[in-house]
Amino acid sequence: MAKAKIIGTGIYVPGEPIGNEELFARLGLNYDISRLENVIGIRQRHMAKLRGIEEYTTDFATHAAEAAIADANIDPAELGLIVVATNTPQYLSPGSAVMVQGRLQKGQQATTCFDLATTCSGFCTALDAVAKMMATDSDLRHAAVIASYNMPAFVRPDDAFGHAIFADGAAAVILQRTDDDDPSGYIGGQLMSDGTQWDFIGIYSGGSEKPITDERLAAGEWGLQNLKALPGDRNLKLWPVIVERLLEKHGIAIEQVDHLLFTQFNRSIVTQIMEMLGLPLEKTTLTMDRFGYTGCSCIPIALSEAARLGKIKRGDTLALIASGSGLTVASNLLVF
Repeated sequence: MAKAKIIGTGIYVPGEPIGNEELFARLGLNYDISRLENVIGIRQRHMAKLRGIEEYTTDFATHAAEAAIADANIDPAELGLIVVATNTPQYLSPGSAVMVQGRLQKGQQATTCFDLATTCSGFCTALDAVAKMMATDSDLRHAAVIASYNMPAFVRPDDAFGHAIFADGAAAVILQRTDDDDPSGYIGGQLMSDGTQWDFIGIYSGGSEKPITDERLAAGEWGLQNLKALPGDRNLKLWPVIVERLLEKHGIAIEQVDHLLFTQFNRSIVTQIMEMLGLPLEKTTLTMDRFGYTGCSCIPIALSEAARLGKIKRGDTLALIASGSGLTVASNLLVF
């Protein structure tokens, strides 16, 4: 049976990085920088709006896709499928993926495009879906899976936490349909959902139930809103279970996994998870120190960085584990 393999990766972040001291000085807000750097692990991030850069979700996605296409050494016209994972779209409609298609392929083509909005697990969910589509469609030779995050555009001016954590960025992978005897390729995924947790954190205004009005703007009921405190130990409880289910489902022992990548929200959480799994920290890649929290983009950013730095190589078995508000959790197992 055919399968999909990653043949190219690419990232894009807008402008020069913004360090913590500069960030809070410019915003006139206070935050515990010591905890931000030493526990959460964030030292800098990229933010288009604070650098005066007129770029948004679709722009980030296009640039990341172009970098991945160049890395894969293919022509954009070869893409038969383009998927953009984002929960911070440039527009409610039209979708991001079709706009990226127009920019990459310059016009009408027999290319499938769709967006996927499973919050911060979006890339891993999209990768699972696209890999399965490619395995069953012999006409689908190449696909782009892109994650793009522009949450700073939705952070209100007085939200110190939001500015401290969330950052702009996008990343993409190019997939190629390959034969089963190729050692590289997608193995499978494990997903989980709990929609009873929808009302913790999100962007609740701007949709059909709560359109933007003068009254909502005046009340601060717009942009990113924290309605309930997120449980501090949620990922500590979730991720080991997901890893166990993913490996058991596909008959692979934890010792056979060469590298694991987790949602880059909190360095101390990832460190604890690796200890719980009995694995050395060298078997993961941490990028929140340089990129901040880029939501659905953080896993492919870490993947691209791990490849660039030589932390992963062809033939390595990788596990990707992501979770996001909603609650959605997604994981992937693949040979790079």
